[in-house]
Amino acid sequence: MSGNPTFVDEDASSGSGEEANMLDGHNKPQSVTPNSGRRKRSRKATGDAIVDAMLEIAAASKMRAAAIMRNEERYTISKCIRLLDEMQGVDQSLYFYALDLFENPTARETFVALKVERRLAWLQGKFRASSSTSV
Repeated sequence: MSGNPTFVDEDASSGSGEEANMLDGHNKPQSVTPNSGRRKRSRKATGDAIVDAMLEIAAASKMRAAAIMRNEERYTISKCIRLLDEMQGVDQSLYFYALDLFENPTARETFVALKVERRLAWLQGKFRASSSTSV
């Protein structure tokens, strides 16, 4: 490039007037000219990295949503009712209290996670606690 002052490498220029300096015979090497091609590649690489990061975030978000859905499916109201129906010793008032209690996702998870022999005692304790606070 320094041997021919009229040669202009348009791909390497940033369009900020370096071509005019070269054509006028001012063949001082401009530090921006050789770096501008790298800058373009760097911007593209940065853009690609941003796109990749956004795709990873989207994939992670989808995986998280799927995990939440699987977790919620394990503790559905229908499953709780099915388990409740299988229990012995549940009177009508406790049964309907349990239905109201199952509207709470944490209560559903607790109910399903408890051992079979502890579910009735847990429900009765919750029922007694709610009866004493509402009186």
